[in-house]
Amino acid sequence: MPEPLLPLSRSPPPLPPLPPALCITIHDVAPSTWPLCECLIQTVCSVAPVPLTHLVVPAYHRLPVADDRGYRRQLDACLRRGDELALHGYVHLDEAPRATRWRDRYLREIFTRREGEFAALTREEASRRIALGLDWFQQRGWPVQGFVAPAWLLGAESWRAVRQFSFAYTSTAYRLHLLRARQVLAAPTMVYFSRNRTGRFLSQQRNDRLENRLEQAPLIRLALHPEDARHPVLMQNLQALLGRLLRRRIAMTKMDFVAHWRGQAACA
Repeated sequence: MPEPLLPLSRSPPPLPPLPPALCITIHDVAPSTWPLCECLIQTVCSVAPVPLTHLVVPAYHRLPVADDRGYRRQLDACLRRGDELALHGYVHLDEAPRATRWRDRYLREIFTRREGEFAALTREEASRRIALGLDWFQQRGWPVQGFVAPAWLLGAESWRAVRQFSFAYTSTAYRLHLLRARQVLAAPTMVYFSRNRTGRFLSQQRNDRLENRLEQAPLIRLALHPEDARHPVLMQNLQALLGRLLRRRIAMTKMDFVAHWRGQAACA
């Protein structure tokens, strides 16, 4: 009796090419900042209903929270519509001893106003705070695969702590680090410096230059902070910037970009 013909084995189809991507992150998400975060979300979604990455701080500035049920429902809704939640430190305050070198002192005390929580922690303390944050996420049933240090400042000991956990990625101001794949991608961040008039003006000029310089880059990152929402001129600039970027790029969460990038690398 002749053997039945078996179908030829086929390799899985290759992934489609990774389109030029735009990752939009809302920083410093917490109950006390949520009204301003909502303004940022509404401003973005007035241009297009795109997925966002929310950088969530479990105990922001150690402020007491009487009842966060409404806030939790809002973030649950964000997850349902395809957004991502990432861990953004634990208290968003630099509580380590003062720096001795002038450059470190400038970064930690003037430029970031002592909000770079992980700039100078010991590995043990950094690990403890990350573990507290992960427990906090787990209690709420929220998935988390990304960690971003407040003010993008990660000291050497904090780097060692981050690598002890199973995060898929972390990011600094100029790079995206794929931790499991041990890859680093150049990805400068567009950001608004909203504290004063000069910063607001110069950051718009800087973002315009980055837009032109990164036209062919696989990824552009756009970071928004609650304070930005207080300034209508920045929100108008943001809408115009998004309109231009979304004509050429696909918006996706950071984790979606990382997953797609890893898939492309595996098929290469």
